[in-house]
Amino acid sequence: MSEADFMVLDEPTNHLDLDMIEWLESYLSNSKATVFMVTHDRYFLEAVCDVILELEDKTLYKYNGNFSYYLYKKAERQEQLASSIEKAKNTYRTELEWIRRQPKARGTKQKARIDAFLDVKNAASRKIAYEELQLGIKMERLGTKIVEFHHVKKAYGDKKILDSFSYNFQRRERLGIVGNNGTGKTTFIKLLLGELPPEGGKIVVGDTIAFGHYTQDMLQFNDDAKVIDVVREVAEFIPLEKGRQLSAAQLLERFLFPRDMHYQFISKLSGGEKRRLKLLRVLMANPNFLVLDEPTNDLDIFSMAALENYLSLFEGSLVVISHDRYFMDKITDHLFVFEGEGKIVDITGNYSNYRLEQRKVKSSSAVIDKPKEEKQSPEKKRMSYKEQIEFKALEADITALEAEKERLSTKLSEEGISNEELVRLGETIGKVIQQLDEKTNRWLELAELA
Repeated sequence: MSEADFMVLDEPTNHLDLDMIEWLESYLSNSKATVFMVTHDRYFLEAVCDVILELEDKTLYKYNGNFSYYLYKKAERQEQLASSIEKAKNTYRTELEWIRRQPKARGTKQKARIDAFLDVKNAASRKIAYEELQLGIKMERLGTKIVEFHHVKKAYGDKKILDSFSYNFQRRERLGIVGNNGTGKTTFIKLLLGELPPEGGKIVVGDTIAFGHYTQDMLQFNDDAKVIDVVREVAEFIPLEKGRQLSAAQLLERFLFPRDMHYQFISKLSGGEKRRLKLLRVLMANPNFLVLDEPTNDLDIFSMAALENYLSLFEGSLVVISHDRYFMDKITDHLFVFEGEGKIVDITGNYSNYRLEQRKVKSSSAVIDKPKEEKQSPEKKRMSYKEQIEFKALEADITALEAEKERLSTKLSEEGISNEELVRLGETIGKVIQQLDEKTNRWLELAELA
């Protein structure tokens, strides 16, 4: 409520609805305070932060730039590390031959060379953790009928959640669910999963459907349970494509749990590691219809990238509730927008497209509403001819800038984009957003006079 000098924020966007996240993003971007935060919201990092600190392998790395710049410099650092490791390996092979040829070392120079050899050996043995998750899990085939909603009704007292809602889910459905808190998103999921009965209409689930449901609830296990035991409770092995199998230990490694963590107690895991383990249990049950409720909360950026990679290859149907805009843009191809009072709008396209359309509607409403107020204020200054020309030009400029921002945002989410292109796009979209803000503010000033 009062402007702070220094704000410390730990995952500030978790559990906020999308309107609030965008408001907070704007507030922090314009704040004069020093902001120090932990966040895994990548759009938030891109828009708000100008310095990134990364903690990796017991070392703190500093990057003077936004998220796009960080990705570029991290890739550059890993390339340099890979090069130095390769050089150390070549030196190691040469020195190893020398060591094998030598009798027991007696001279000072020989001992010094042997000591140096041990340093080279350590350098050559280093490994770079390219944290990727790639699974070709063989799931049960989907039949022709997936899930069908027929005129479904649901309400809590006078509050409508669904009002004669009908929809047929398809194979490889990629549905995102958005809406402010309290509009019925969780109730819809419970109806879909059969955890709540409808009050009218019917829900038909196909015979071949195997649901996998990831919830926001924290993983609950005995403190003395070990990581690998939690996985083995679901299965010792899971089937892969072409008749292969994957063991519980192998699956853990692919989910970024190294071997030295497999026999670690659950109580020792961080919140993000527990959520990753819970997500692993859901996926390894081999569902063909995934329902994910805020799957990115408390996951680190590389775990989220791994999950996105898995979901891009997932052949089943997918429904996601998430306030992570980057995740939604990359994974979903249409949205159910819960507007309250039983109204659900199906929007084709990603979340960024939806918000762009929303802003256009709000701008149109503002233009319609303003003149009614100004008629009651005859002393109000009127626009000059020069300002009228500027006003019309601004409308065209804003439309063009919004289209350019949408194009760049889409490009930023594409797969296979190079680091150099990522950095360039990040800088360009920042300039476009700044111009858009400046021109929109000026347009609003002139709209007062219209």
